[in-house]
Amino acid sequence: MSIIVKSYIQHERLALAPTLRKLDDIEINVVTQVNTNPGTTVFPFLIKYHDRAELENVIDDDLTVKRYDLVDWTDGRGIYYIEHTHETKLISAVVTDVNGFLMHTETKGEGWLVRLLLPDREALNTIWKFSNENDITLDILEIYRNDNGGTEMTYGLTDEQKASLKIAYEKGYFSEPRNGSLSEIADELELSTTAMSGRLRRGMRNLIAATIAEDNDEK
Repeated sequence: MSIIVKSYIQHERLALAPTLRKLDDIEINVVTQVNTNPGTTVFPFLIKYHDRAELENVIDDDLTVKRYDLVDWTDGRGIYYIEHTHETKLISAVVTDVNGFLMHTETKGEGWLVRLLLPDREALNTIWKFSNENDITLDILEIYRNDNGGTEMTYGLTDEQKASLKIAYEKGYFSEPRNGSLSEIADELELSTTAMSGRLRRGMRNLIAATIAEDNDEK
């Protein structure tokens, strides 16, 4: 069964990452295309920013941008076709290689939130390996079965494990360097550090088994 994956990716040479670092309040979306050459480095972007001149000055200096063409600019919103440099880190090709589809892509902070439609977990595993090999940070946020009900996969997680992992992520427990401490997360849920450590460990084990580990029918 196909799956929908929401993830966050980050790398200093991801598309337009230098621009994101310089302009704090910028918003960028990739305009979805039905027919896209798998090897293309040219994409349409919807960019929201209050100052067109400042925006284009920053894009001119962006090392991930080879050239760009403005299609339209109205009320602080511009549609640009942007061609990326050879050094730019892109996941679009590997997504296409596994017969996946980029459903939605938007910026968040200095990285990108992406929603992928993938044929199966093996496709996700291939994208995960590609990201690791290219030093791209890829955080899986949500996974859904692509069925009529749109049911969210539980990954074998209990509600308590899911809540603990979510709080730990939000507080920066999985960041490098680590921001939140185990005791802070435990206090949030009124648990001992030992209980919280075990809950996170079991939750991570189930999450990995459901997403990137090889299928295993034995329980």
